Amino acid sequence: MNIPIFQVDAFTEEPFKGNPAGVCLLRWPVEEAWMQNVAAEMNLAETAFPWPEGDGFRLRWFTPKVEVKLCGHATLATAHILWEQGLLAPGLEARFQTLSGLLTARRDGGLIELDFPARPPLPNPPDWADAVVGALGIKPVHVGMSAEDIIFEAADEETVRSIRPDFAALRALPARGVIVTSRSEDKRFDFISRFFAPAVGVDEDPVTGSSHTVLVPYWAKKLGRTSFTAYQASARGGILHLRLEGDRVKIAGQAVTVLKGELVV
Repeated sequence: MNIPIFQVDAFTEEPFKGNPAGVCLLRWPVEEAWMQNVAAEMNLAETAFPWPEGDGFRLRWFTPKVEVKLCGHATLATAHILWEQGLLAPGLEARFQTLSGLLTARRDGGLIELDFPARPPLPNPPDWADAVVGALGIKPVHVGMSAEDIIFEAADEETVRSIRPDFAALRALPARGVIVTSRSEDKRFDFISRFFAPAVGVDEDPVTGSSHTVLVPYWAKKLGRTSFTAYQASARGGILHLRLEGDRVKIAGQAVTVLKGELVV
């Protein structure tokens, strides 16, 4: 039996931009080790594995090295493939049971909108904030910690774009990754960010939906607003349309399929 597999560029309308994700369509659960091997073979930031369950799908995400609890771009890519392949009717919501609970996706015009849990920064900075500063090599406006990630506000956009982190030092930090952010100098965007996660096998993620579950409540508190357009300033780049609704973050973007194939098993 051959298994359909796709590569999708998420948070972009152009091929070879945004964040590439693998989507491996399963009919039933498979062994975790097999999914990890497929993710390593795909060698993308994340590969998603959905299969039918209940009124929707079970969904798991793997980097080339580990399973992760939450992934935005691969969820967006999965919803895109389910609609594109006719496995979900165009007007129906995609429902995913995950390690982070129920996540949903719906079509909103030309966008796909994800409904994710907000993960606001914790009230106190990490005890090892100095180590973060040393690893990034820039002065912070603020250093904080969310449930999994460090959030680091830099002085300006140029500083964010010019960072050359010490990845070995970042890998040693007790966090999934480091979000670096600032206000945007481009009037189209409210803030920009970059995301570094060498601890889970991704030195820099091109466009990270899950980091915006931290960024949105952070900037909402700072700016007194709940709606944003953001840009992730990686080499590939990506645009995210964002809203804070209570304890949920709505994350919307586009996606384009760039590769279709089959795993021979």
